[in-house]
Amino acid sequence: MNRQHTLLAIPLAFALVLSGCVTPNAGSKESAGSLLGAGLGALAGSQVGKGRGKLVAVALGTLIGAGFGSSVGRSLDRADQLYLTRTSTTAFEFNQTGMTSTWSNPDSGNYGSVTPTRTYQSQGRYCREYQQSVTVGGNTEQAYGTACRQPDGNWEII
Repeated sequence: MNRQHTLLAIPLAFALVLSGCVTPNAGSKESAGSLLGAGLGALAGSQVGKGRGKLVAVALGTLIGAGFGSSVGRSLDRADQLYLTRTSTTAFEFNQTGMTSTWSNPDSGNYGSVTPTRTYQSQGRYCREYQQSVTVGGNTEQAYGTACRQPDGNWEII
C-alpha cells in the first residue's frame, strides 16, 4: 500500500466507524450519504498539502464530507435520489464539459443540477469530474466528485 492509499485509508476507516454511531432510526440514506461524502471529502483533502499537512487535510475533508453527505442523504427521499441518479448518469454519458443537467421532484419540491467539469481517461476508463448542486427545503448544498465508466457501461462515483 503506497503512502497516498494509507492517507486515504485512515480517514475512510474512521468514517466507517462514525457511520456505525448513526441512530437506529436514521435509515440507510443518511449512512450512505455519510460514507459517500466522507470518501469524496477524503479524496478532495488528499489533493491538498504535503506530509503532515496532507494528513490533516484528508481528515478534515473526511469529516466535512461525512457531515454534508449525511445531511443530504437524510433529506433526499427515494424519488429525489432516482431523479439525481438518472440526471447524473445522463450528464456523465452525454454532456459536454460545462453543460449542466437539472432535475426537479414536483412532489417534494427538491431539485438539483450536475455539471461535468473535466473529462479524462484513467486506466483505460473514461472519467468525469463534476460539480453537483442539491436544494432541499430551500437550502442549497454543493459538492464535487469524480465518476468513471465501468466496463459494463455504468458510472461509478470514485
